[in-house]
Amino acid sequence: MFKKILIANRGEIALRVIHACRELDIKTVAVYSDADENSLHVGFADEAVCIGPARSIDSYLSVPAVISAAEITGADALHPGYGFLSESAFLAEACESCRIKFIGPDQTVMRLMGDKARARRAMKKAGVKVLPGSEGPVEGLEKAQTLAKKLGFPLIIKATAGGGGRGLRVVRSFPELEVAFQTAQHEAEVAFGFRDVYIEKFV
Repeated sequence: MFKKILIANRGEIALRVIHACRELDIKTVAVYSDADENSLHVGFADEAVCIGPARSIDSYLSVPAVISAAEITGADALHPGYGFLSESAFLAEACESCRIKFIGPDQTVMRLMGDKARARRAMKKAGVKVLPGSEGPVEGLEKAQTLAKKLGFPLIIKATAGGGGRGLRVVRSFPELEVAFQTAQHEAEVAFGFRDVYIEKFV
């Protein structure tokens, strides 16, 4: 059993993990950005460490900051919650290198399934039916427009990285495509540090 778990997330997600740890008599470490210093999860955890400024890419998405927080507090395990770094193979690998147990799939599975476009290819190769869509990340608006003409509407644009509803846009007509494509790319970059998106039919 773990003695101390660092929760690499915030808000309700972190609170749920803290509650579960308390039931198991496991100490918890919260991480927070400058903007979240007074958040509930910070007060409810046994310890808390500031991991950077307000922008997620400089705090909750920073693997070095999260690993440093785990090391300085002596956490023997790390729970990523969902969203943020929960699908980061880099975080899983860093945990393994630092002898911190990553609570989640191993890095091999993460590398395959954490990137949604790569996961689609793996499923197709395994004979699993997937929705019609791009074979990988869509490089630019022009290619998105060409694909949209081929697939028809409605479509969904999705970030290849991360989760939690960020970088998702449903597109129901051609005039909506440009703004939706650019917005999804921007959201993906802000939330996950990567702007790659792919497109598939929306059902």
